[in-house]
Amino acid sequence: MAFLQWSCQDVAQWIESIGFPQYTACFTENFITGKKLIYVNCNYLPRLGITDFEHMKAISACVRELLGISEPLWNRSIADPPRDDMAMFLEVRSRTGERADTLTYAQFLKQISKQQDYSKAADESQ
Repeated sequence: MAFLQWSCQDVAQWIESIGFPQYTACFTENFITGKKLIYVNCNYLPRLGITDFEHMKAISACVRELLGISEPLWNRSIADPPRDDMAMFLEVRSRTGERADTLTYAQFLKQISKQQDYSKAADESQ
């Protein structure tokens, strides 16, 4: 998870290393740090100035690979999007503050397991 500590320059170097040096300014001018990289996907890239669809797909795939999250299943309903545990964990870690900075993946999984158990119990009681 070292990428969470990346500066804008670190992210720009990574973008260059994956074969897209033409977009380093897009990331530095928009202050994309390691924590903000978690939100970079095909929906977000045009806001950074990246509009080539093939480049958007490739960069998004590299971000997912870096973060260790699975590709979303596009054939599912948008009303019920799939949630990858690692993606949800990284969203929490992308926030600032002591809680986000100290949370481990194991602690996070324990928390969501408790929430799921609570939801199941509530559903069964109805």
